Amino acid sequence: QVQLVESGGGLVQPGGSLRLSCAASGTFFRINVMSWFRQAPGKERELVAIIRRSGNTDYTDSVKGRFTITINNIWNTVYLQMNNLKPEDTAVYYCKATIGLTNAWGPGTQVTVSS
Repeated sequence: QVQLVESGGGLVQPGGSLRLSCAASGTFFRINVMSWFRQAPGKERELVAIIRRSGNTDYTDSVKGRFTITINNIWNTVYLQMNNLKPEDTAVYYCKATIGLTNAWGPGTQVTVSS
């Protein structure tokens, strides 16, 4: 099984930047897709960014041009570079790994954007 752990969250002022990391460990065959989700208080969890083995990436409209998802060469650590952060980006951020038909989630990391 795969275990995921996010890191890099914290408190940042509007306009600031953070870089989230998500490391995968354990025994698994091959991760096909990795993605970042977020959930703000009182709201549903939403997809923020996704990266596929093909190299294709997608982003939710509200973060396009500000967030970038990347992954290391051996596909066990995914990153989310977040620039020009806004208060509405405040949420718990989760990474998800898709292996075949199975999904694994990390416990999440809090991102708070506030002055």
